[in-house]
Amino acid sequence: MADRFTASSTQLKPDPRYNSLLASKFINCLMHCGKKSVAQAVFYGALDLIKEKIPDQEPIDVFTTAVENVKPSIEVRSRRVGGANYQVPTQVNTKRQQTLAIRWLLLASRGKKGRPMHQRLAEEFMAAYRREGAAMTTRDNVHRMADANKAFAHFAW
Repeated sequence: MADRFTASSTQLKPDPRYNSLLASKFINCLMHCGKKSVAQAVFYGALDLIKEKIPDQEPIDVFTTAVENVKPSIEVRSRRVGGANYQVPTQVNTKRQQTLAIRWLLLASRGKKGRPMHQRLAEEFMAAYRREGAAMTTRDNVHRMADANKAFAHFAW
């Protein structure tokens, strides 16, 4: 079988400005219709706004901390046992944690309307950095669901 190009972590190159793999992954997830330069402009515009609002912090550190804060440690998975579906709390592996955090940050910023995307993204990064905002609410809801269903944890195998 021929080698195929996949979007795996071995193919990912760090972003040009901050030399960060996480930033490169975020830019790829932000990108629509293959327009990477537009996605980079939006992402770097958001980080420039963060630099203006929080001058004593590096913007890439604010972004990295925001992603770390949004990462879920536990989630519920649907498990069918004896004809009934149970929401079983399970641990989340690190790759999925990062994927969910990026997805929730993008959904939260895309859900707000009326301002340019780089402003919405910067606001969501700063809110997640302070452990607030829509992405953190999504994470808290996932943790709350897992906590409410911990009685079914024995079904996790």
